[in-house]
Amino acid sequence: MKAPVLDLECCILCEICIELAPHAFQVNGAGFIETLVLDDYSDENIHEAIKNCPKNYITWE
Repeated sequence: MKAPVLDLECCILCEICIELAPHAFQVNGAGFIETLVLDDYSDENIHEAIKNCPKNYITWE
């Protein structure tokens, strides 16, 4: 199954991904956005988060 991956070097920390899919993305202890481990990433909110990333820094692995 494919999973969303963030380009941490380029992420601007806008947190749109967290707003749209808080069950899939969070800010970690180091202050970076990370993808949470899920069994299924097919949720429409996750797709919306990826589509709405202002810099297109979230891709599918």
